[in-house]
Amino acid sequence: MPTYAYACRQCGHRFDAVQSFADPTLTECPECGGALRKEYGSIGVTFNGSGFYRNDSRAATAGDSSSSGGSTPTSSASSKPEAKSSPAPSGS
Repeated sequence: MPTYAYACRQCGHRFDAVQSFADPTLTECPECGGALRKEYGSIGVTFNGSGFYRNDSRAATAGDSSSSGGSTPTSSASSKPEAKSSPAPSGS
C-alpha cells in the first residue's frame, strides 16, 4: 500500500499515512483538528539493473557487439566522418 505525506494548514504538523488507493483522503489533523493538505514529493521510482534498455530485451546473436562495451550501430556510424559531395559545376 502507498504511503502519503500530509501537512496541517493550521499547526504545520506533518505525518505519513499508509493508505489503500480506495481509502478516502484524510482531511482532519490528528493534533489540532485543522484542515490537512496532501504533500507531493519527487517520484520514488528508479530503473536499476538490466531489462530497461533496448538492447537488454534481445537475445544475443553471434555477430552481436554487446561484448565490446554495448556500442550501438548509431554510435559507431556517428564516429565516421561523412563525405558530403557538392554539385559538380556545369561547364558549358
